[in-house]
Amino acid sequence: MRTVVVITTGGTIASTSDEDGAKVASVSGATLMSGLPAGGSVSVRVVEAMNRNSYDIGFEQMDEISRLVKEALADIDTCGVVVTHGTDTLEESAMLVDLFHQDPRPVVFTGAQLSHDNQATDGPRNLCDAIAAAAAADARGLGVLVCFAGVLHSARGTRKVHNSADSAFLDADHGPLGTVIGDGCVRVHTRLRRAPTGLPPSVVIAGTRVDIVATFPGADAAALEAVLAKGARGVVLQATGYGNANAEIVAAVERCTRAGVHVVLSSRVAAGVIKPVYGGGGGGVDLVAAGAISSGHLRPSQARILLAALIASGRTREEIVPAFAAEPDRYIESPEAVTPSLST
Repeated sequence: MRTVVVITTGGTIASTSDEDGAKVASVSGATLMSGLPAGGSVSVRVVEAMNRNSYDIGFEQMDEISRLVKEALADIDTCGVVVTHGTDTLEESAMLVDLFHQDPRPVVFTGAQLSHDNQATDGPRNLCDAIAAAAAADARGLGVLVCFAGVLHSARGTRKVHNSADSAFLDADHGPLGTVIGDGCVRVHTRLRRAPTGLPPSVVIAGTRVDIVATFPGADAAALEAVLAKGARGVVLQATGYGNANAEIVAAVERCTRAGVHVVLSSRVAAGVIKPVYGGGGGGVDLVAAGAISSGHLRPSQARILLAALIASGRTREEIVPAFAAEPDRYIESPEAVTPSLST
């Protein structure tokens, strides 16, 4: 029988209140599945990977999730995979899995905004929708997906945009790919080209230090120099606008790149491609001239994952640059594409 493998990792969907009222991941995968309607033409197999709140997930745990997804897809009876995950770092884990996911079968990340013990929890609905998407023929070939509140997004480019709204995730540049409506009916209206990375099938990123450093008005190079002193092999700059900073940051970036540390330029702005537009001593033109690599559409959280995977796989700067350059070129293939919205 066709099987959807559900890999559980914890998060709000698996959280209950402790004696102090704090939400703690504690609910088993089997309990998450209990009470859900039967899967109809598919069976469900649960794999309990871990039970953590996702702010406590690092590269080692992300590697394990990626490994378990590959293991699940090695079974020919598996028609798709669902990963339940905390919302705080879901975008990073989903990005890592997407980088190595070349199988047409869907992998769908989901979770919840309200805890398991909340009477209004959105967890069961999200889990049912994700299972339906993982089993849907229309979802094949879309890569890794994020499913919340009945909306499907491509994992790459999708970020958490709201701390409490049911529809917590958004790809602000491309919008949703489809929806899950009614009794698990999956409708896909947009397909995005998946930018190639040239990565081998499996890379372990644990042990590869890549930091995010924010720039802001009046920022100096202290934070950048601190992470380099700690052994960072890569840095993602969370810059302003198109990717701008100041002259002191530009000088520090040049020192980094001369020392063989890869610097990727991203932005704190929610949408729009990162590209060199401004000069004058600290703009993106100056940062790129100093050796920074534009991140395309990727924001800092996911740019960090791609950079870590590229470094861990032994890629040189000449190979890293085109991997990020491919990110803006995710043209919409469907004429039915909808206009993305930042409203929540």
